[in-house]
Amino acid sequence: METRRFRTLFISDVHLGSKAAKADFLIDFLRYHEADTIYLVGDIVDGWRLKRSWYWPQVCNDVVQKFLRKARKGTRIVYIPGNHDEFLRDFPGTHFGGIEVADRIVHEAANGKKYLVLHGDQFDVVVRNARLLAYLGDWAYDMAILVNIALAAIRRRLGMPYWSFSAWAKLQVKHAVNFIGDFQDVVAEEARRSGADGVICGHIHHAVIADIKGIHYINTGDWVESCTAVAELEDGSFELLTWQGVFDADANAEQLALAPPKKIEKKLEPQAA
Repeated sequence: METRRFRTLFISDVHLGSKAAKADFLIDFLRYHEADTIYLVGDIVDGWRLKRSWYWPQVCNDVVQKFLRKARKGTRIVYIPGNHDEFLRDFPGTHFGGIEVADRIVHEAANGKKYLVLHGDQFDVVVRNARLLAYLGDWAYDMAILVNIALAAIRRRLGMPYWSFSAWAKLQVKHAVNFIGDFQDVVAEEARRSGADGVICGHIHHAVIADIKGIHYINTGDWVESCTAVAELEDGSFELLTWQGVFDADANAEQLALAPPKKIEKKLEPQAA
Protein backbone atom coordinates (compact mmCIF):
# COMPACT_ATOMS: atom_id res chain seq x y z
CA MET A 1 0.00 0.00 0.00
CA GLU A 2 1.41 3.38 -1.02
CA THR A 3 1.89 6.16 1.48
CA ARG A 4 -0.18 9.29 0.82
CA ARG A 5 1.22 12.72 1.58
CA PHE A 6 -0.90 15.76 2.37
CA ARG A 7 -0.29 19.39 3.15
CA THR A 8 -2.04 19.07 6.51
CA LEU A 9 -3.69 16.38 8.66
CA PHE A 10 -6.21 17.03 11.44
CA ILE A 11 -6.79 14.33 14.09
CA SER A 12 -8.84 14.53 17.28
CA ASP A 13 -10.53 12.53 20.04
CA VAL A 14 -8.17 9.57 20.22
CA HIS A 15 -8.80 9.17 23.98
CA LEU A 16 -5.56 7.37 24.83
CA GLY A 17 -6.06 5.87 28.28
CA SER A 18 -9.52 4.64 27.42
CA LYS A 19 -10.02 0.95 26.64
CA ALA A 20 -12.22 2.00 23.72
CA ALA A 21 -9.44 3.93 21.97
CA LYS A 22 -8.48 2.32 18.67
CA ALA A 23 -4.80 3.12 19.05
CA ASP A 24 -3.74 0.26 16.76
CA PHE A 25 -5.88 1.71 13.99
CA LEU A 26 -4.28 5.14 14.44
CA ILE A 27 -0.74 3.75 14.35
CA ASP A 28 -1.53 1.95 11.12
CA PHE A 29 -3.15 5.08 9.68
CA LEU A 30 -0.07 7.15 10.49
CA ARG A 31 2.11 4.55 8.82
CA TYR A 32 0.46 5.25 5.46
CA HIS A 33 -0.28 8.98 5.78
CA GLU A 34 2.26 11.80 5.97
CA ALA A 35 1.80 15.57 6.13
CA ASP A 36 3.85 18.74 6.40
CA THR A 37 1.73 19.75 9.40
CA ILE A 38 -0.39 17.68 11.80
CA TYR A 39 -2.91 19.30 14.12
CA LEU A 40 -3.96 17.24 17.15
CA VAL A 41 -7.35 18.81 17.80
CA GLY A 42 -7.96 17.82 21.42
CA ASP A 43 -8.80 14.81 23.59
CA ILE A 44 -5.76 12.90 22.36
CA VAL A 45 -5.14 11.76 25.94
CA ASP A 46 -8.15 10.95 28.12
CA GLY A 47 -7.23 12.48 31.45
CA TRP A 48 -10.74 11.99 32.85
CA ARG A 49 -10.55 8.21 32.54
CA LEU A 50 -6.96 8.04 33.68
CA LYS A 51 -7.96 9.82 36.91
CA ARG A 52 -10.66 7.21 37.54
CA SER A 53 -8.57 4.19 36.66
CA TRP A 54 -5.06 4.03 35.20
CA TYR A 55 -4.97 2.25 31.83
CA TRP A 56 -1.96 2.85 29.64
CA PRO A 57 -0.89 -0.19 27.58
CA GLN A 58 2.19 -0.20 25.36
CA VAL A 59 0.14 0.75 22.31
CA CYS A 60 -0.53 4.17 23.90
CA ASN A 61 3.22 4.73 24.21
CA ASP A 62 3.56 3.64 20.58
CA VAL A 63 1.14 6.35 19.44
CA VAL A 64 3.03 9.02 21.41
CA GLN A 65 6.36 7.80 20.03
CA LYS A 66 4.93 7.84 16.50
CA PHE A 67 4.08 11.53 16.78
CA LEU A 68 7.41 12.38 18.42
CA ARG A 69 9.24 10.55 15.65
CA LYS A 70 7.35 12.50 13.00
CA ALA A 71 8.21 15.75 14.79
CA ARG A 72 11.91 14.81 14.83
CA LYS A 73 11.76 14.14 11.10
CA GLY A 74 10.46 17.62 10.38
CA THR A 75 6.68 17.41 10.60
CA ARG A 76 5.18 20.40 12.37
CA ILE A 77 2.81 19.06 15.05
CA VAL A 78 0.47 21.36 16.96
CA TYR A 79 -1.44 20.02 19.98
CA ILE A 80 -4.67 21.89 20.78
CA PRO A 81 -5.99 20.48 24.09
CA GLY A 82 -9.62 19.53 24.65
CA ASN A 83 -11.67 19.01 27.79
CA HIS A 84 -10.31 15.49 28.43
CA ASP A 85 -6.68 16.68 28.20
CA GLU A 86 -7.31 20.16 29.59
CA PHE A 87 -4.25 19.88 31.86
CA LEU A 88 -2.20 20.92 28.81
CA ARG A 89 -4.06 24.23 28.59
CA ASP A 90 -1.72 25.50 31.28
CA PHE A 91 1.18 25.31 28.79
CA PRO A 92 0.28 27.44 25.73
CA GLY A 93 3.31 28.17 23.59
CA THR A 94 5.28 25.34 25.16
CA HIS A 95 7.10 22.71 23.08
CA PHE A 96 7.22 19.07 24.22
CA GLY A 97 9.64 17.03 22.15
CA GLY A 98 9.04 19.30 19.17
CA ILE A 99 5.24 19.31 19.59
CA GLU A 100 3.72 22.79 20.03
CA VAL A 101 0.84 23.44 22.43
CA ALA A 102 -1.80 26.07 21.57
CA ASP A 103 -5.27 26.80 22.91
CA ARG A 104 -6.51 27.60 19.40
CA ILE A 105 -4.87 28.57 16.14
CA VAL A 106 -5.73 30.02 12.73
CA HIS A 107 -4.65 27.78 9.87
CA GLU A 108 -4.16 29.28 6.42
CA ALA A 109 -4.98 26.77 3.68
CA ALA A 110 -3.10 26.57 0.40
CA ASN A 111 -5.82 28.61 -1.33
CA GLY A 112 -5.48 31.44 1.18
CA LYS A 113 -8.64 30.71 3.17
CA LYS A 114 -8.32 30.92 6.94
CA TYR A 115 -9.64 28.25 9.33
CA LEU A 116 -10.09 28.58 13.05
CA VAL A 117 -8.81 25.35 14.65
CA LEU A 118 -9.99 24.49 18.16
CA HIS A 119 -11.35 21.48 20.02
CA GLY A 120 -14.84 22.89 20.54
CA ASP A 121 -15.68 21.99 24.14
CA GLN A 122 -15.71 25.71 24.89
CA PHE A 123 -19.11 25.80 23.19
CA ASP A 124 -20.55 22.77 24.99
CA VAL A 125 -22.86 24.17 27.68
CA VAL A 126 -22.83 20.89 29.63
CA VAL A 127 -19.04 20.75 29.82
CA ARG A 128 -18.76 24.41 30.78
CA ASN A 129 -21.60 24.77 33.26
CA ALA A 130 -22.51 21.30 34.54
CA ARG A 131 -19.30 19.33 34.99
CA LEU A 132 -20.95 16.60 37.09
CA LEU A 133 -23.54 16.04 34.36
CA ALA A 134 -20.71 15.90 31.82
CA TYR A 135 -18.99 13.18 33.87
CA LEU A 136 -22.25 11.19 34.07
CA GLY A 137 -22.70 11.52 30.34
CA ASP A 138 -19.13 10.36 29.87
CA TRP A 139 -19.86 7.28 32.00
CA ALA A 140 -22.98 6.49 29.95
CA TYR A 141 -20.89 6.82 26.80
CA ASP A 142 -18.39 4.35 28.27
CA MET A 143 -21.23 1.85 28.74
CA ALA A 144 -22.32 2.28 25.13
CA ILE A 145 -18.74 1.69 24.01
CA LEU A 146 -18.58 -1.57 26.00
CA VAL A 147 -21.72 -2.75 24.21
CA ASN A 148 -20.08 -1.62 20.99
CA ILE A 149 -16.98 -3.77 21.63
CA ALA A 150 -19.08 -6.85 22.44
CA LEU A 151 -21.22 -6.45 19.32
CA ALA A 152 -18.13 -5.89 17.18
CA ALA A 153 -16.62 -9.16 18.43
CA ILE A 154 -19.83 -11.06 17.64
CA ARG A 155 -20.13 -9.50 14.18
CA ARG A 156 -16.50 -10.34 13.44
CA ARG A 157 -17.03 -14.00 14.33
CA LEU A 158 -20.05 -14.04 12.03
CA GLY A 159 -18.02 -12.53 9.22
CA MET A 160 -19.98 -9.30 9.28
CA PRO A 161 -18.44 -5.82 8.78
CA TYR A 162 -17.79 -3.40 11.63
CA TRP A 163 -20.81 -1.37 12.76
CA SER A 164 -20.83 1.18 15.56
CA PHE A 165 -23.70 0.69 18.00
CA SER A 166 -22.68 3.76 20.01
CA ALA A 167 -22.67 6.00 16.91
CA TRP A 168 -26.05 4.61 15.82
CA ALA A 169 -27.57 5.06 19.29
CA LYS A 170 -26.34 8.64 19.50
CA LEU A 171 -28.05 9.55 16.25
CA GLN A 172 -31.34 7.97 17.37
CA VAL A 173 -31.68 10.30 20.33
CA LYS A 174 -33.43 13.50 19.32
CA HIS A 175 -31.66 15.51 22.00
CA ALA A 176 -28.26 14.32 20.75
CA VAL A 177 -29.13 15.17 17.14
CA ASN A 178 -30.32 18.63 18.20
CA PHE A 179 -27.15 19.11 20.23
CA ILE A 180 -24.97 18.30 17.21
CA GLY A 181 -26.85 20.82 15.11
CA ASP A 182 -26.69 23.53 17.77
CA PHE A 183 -22.99 22.85 18.37
CA GLN A 184 -22.20 23.19 14.67
CA ASP A 185 -24.09 26.49 14.42
CA VAL A 186 -22.38 28.00 17.48
CA VAL A 187 -18.88 26.93 16.42
CA ALA A 188 -19.46 28.24 12.89
CA GLU A 189 -20.57 31.57 14.35
CA GLU A 190 -17.36 31.74 16.41
CA ALA A 191 -15.36 31.31 13.19
CA ARG A 192 -17.35 34.16 11.64
CA ARG A 193 -16.65 36.43 14.64
CA SER A 194 -12.95 35.56 14.34
CA GLY A 195 -12.91 36.63 10.70
CA ALA A 196 -12.19 33.11 9.47
CA ASP A 197 -13.59 31.41 6.38
CA GLY A 198 -14.08 28.13 8.18
CA VAL A 199 -13.59 26.15 11.37
CA ILE A 200 -11.99 22.78 12.10
CA CYS A 201 -12.88 21.11 15.40
CA GLY A 202 -13.60 17.82 17.15
CA HIS A 203 -15.29 17.10 20.49
CA ILE A 204 -18.67 15.67 19.39
CA HIS A 205 -17.32 12.55 17.59
CA HIS A 206 -19.32 13.35 14.46
CA ALA A 207 -17.14 13.71 11.36
CA VAL A 208 -18.54 15.96 8.65
CA ILE A 209 -17.62 18.56 6.07
CA ALA A 210 -20.45 21.04 5.55
CA ASP A 211 -21.34 24.60 4.65
CA ILE A 212 -23.10 26.36 7.54
CA LYS A 213 -24.39 29.80 6.57
CA GLY A 214 -21.33 30.54 4.49
CA ILE A 215 -18.80 29.08 6.94
CA HIS A 216 -16.87 25.96 5.95
CA TYR A 217 -17.49 23.68 8.96
CA ILE A 218 -15.23 20.64 9.37
CA ASN A 219 -15.36 18.14 12.22
CA THR A 220 -12.58 15.56 12.40
CA GLY A 221 -14.63 12.83 14.12
CA ASP A 222 -12.79 10.47 16.47
CA TRP A 223 -10.68 7.33 16.99
CA VAL A 224 -13.13 5.57 19.29
CA GLU A 225 -16.06 4.91 16.96
CA SER A 226 -15.45 6.15 13.42
CA CYS A 227 -11.63 6.30 13.06
CA THR A 228 -11.63 9.44 10.94
CA ALA A 229 -9.25 12.26 10.13
CA VAL A 230 -9.35 15.28 7.86
CA ALA A 231 -6.67 16.02 5.27
CA GLU A 232 -5.89 19.22 3.41
CA LEU A 233 -4.73 18.64 -0.14
CA GLU A 234 -2.17 20.77 -1.96
CA ASP A 235 -4.90 22.88 -3.60
CA GLY A 236 -6.47 23.84 -0.26
CA SER A 237 -9.44 21.48 -0.52
CA PHE A 238 -10.28 19.08 2.30
CA GLU A 239 -10.89 15.34 2.36
CA LEU A 240 -12.47 13.20 5.06
CA LEU A 241 -10.47 10.00 5.60
CA THR A 242 -11.91 6.91 7.25
CA TRP A 243 -9.64 4.08 8.38
CA GLN A 244 -11.66 0.91 8.95
CA GLY A 245 -10.13 -2.22 10.45
CA VAL A 246 -11.26 -5.81 10.19
CA PHE A 247 -10.88 -6.38 13.94
CA ASP A 248 -12.40 -4.63 16.93
CA ALA A 249 -10.76 -2.52 19.62
CA ASP A 250 -9.81 -5.46 21.88
CA ALA A 251 -7.78 -7.22 19.17
CA ASN A 252 -4.28 -8.17 20.24
CA ALA A 253 -1.02 -7.76 18.37
CA GLU A 254 -1.23 -11.25 16.87
CA GLN A 255 -4.63 -10.52 15.37
CA LEU A 256 -3.29 -7.24 14.04
CA ALA A 257 -0.46 -9.02 12.26
CA LEU A 258 -2.83 -11.58 10.74
CA ALA A 259 -5.50 -9.08 9.73
CA PRO A 260 -4.09 -5.60 9.09
CA PRO A 261 -6.62 -2.79 8.80
CA LYS A 262 -7.88 -1.90 5.37
CA LYS A 263 -8.10 1.60 4.00
CA ILE A 264 -11.28 3.41 3.08
CA GLU A 265 -10.89 7.00 1.95
CA LYS A 266 -13.48 9.32 0.51
CA LYS A 267 -13.71 12.93 -0.49
CA LEU A 268 -16.84 14.74 0.62
CA GLU A 269 -18.28 17.78 -1.04
CA PRO A 270 -19.50 20.42 1.42
CA GLN A 271 -23.06 19.79 2.51
CA ALA A 272 -25.56 22.56 3.02
CA ALA A 273 -26.64 22.85 6.64
